[in-house]
Amino acid sequence: MSAMNIEPKFLTLPEIAPGTPLISVVVPVHNEAANIPPLIAAISEALAGIEHEIVYVDDGSTDASPKILAEIAARLPSLVRVRHRNSCGQSAAVITGVKTARGVFIATLDGDGQNDPADIPAMLDGALTAEAQGPRPVLIAGHRVTRKDSEAKRWGSRIANAVRGYLLRDGTPDTGCGLKLFRRAAFLELPHFDHIHRFLPALFIRAGGRVVSVPVRHHQRTHGASHYGTWDRLKVGIIDLFGVAWLQRRWKLPHIDPTP
Repeated sequence: MSAMNIEPKFLTLPEIAPGTPLISVVVPVHNEAANIPPLIAAISEALAGIEHEIVYVDDGSTDASPKILAEIAARLPSLVRVRHRNSCGQSAAVITGVKTARGVFIATLDGDGQNDPADIPAMLDGALTAEAQGPRPVLIAGHRVTRKDSEAKRWGSRIANAVRGYLLRDGTPDTGCGLKLFRRAAFLELPHFDHIHRFLPALFIRAGGRVVSVPVRHHQRTHGASHYGTWDRLKVGIIDLFGVAWLQRRWKLPHIDPTP
């Protein structure tokens, strides 16, 4: 679905004040210098005609990433850049990006160019369609149906998704996909911790929300190598998994009666 097809629906949202972006695209990066220019160009093309901003969070890169981001920001007003002095991890970068962003909606995607920004307009449309069914917060989660990763990485993800799905009952086939979309205000209400980006479906459900998984494209990495690892995070991931399960048990969602 093209941006021009969905723009009129978005412009009817009453809470969007003049000058406020409809969507902020948050991109965490660590040493992804070669992938930055083509990905920013792809995001700008995908969201042409939609009020947006692009928020890059440089998570303590030691390559040319800061220099490249500064050069692009000088000629692209929609680019906002934030830098962590030291690498704090992908989730910390996502949280920093969401807090910095001004958009009503947030789309997150990985900085390696494997997610396709062209999927974002359809995800925006899907979020509004889901919101029309009720006031509950909505998370649109990308599902990489055809992954362009190594066999070991795909198997690791299958195992991790199966274990997580069994324990958390989040009904999401691919929580590791970096391409997700949600309202900024809903995200800011969630508990924040390291590796939160892998548990957003469970946390949205805990908050009374709903999760809609949609198929998205996935491309092979063309430059560099992964800097955030797979589930060599495994030991840490298991600890986080039980932590989120604890959070689920330690919260009862209040249902507010209307005032008579």
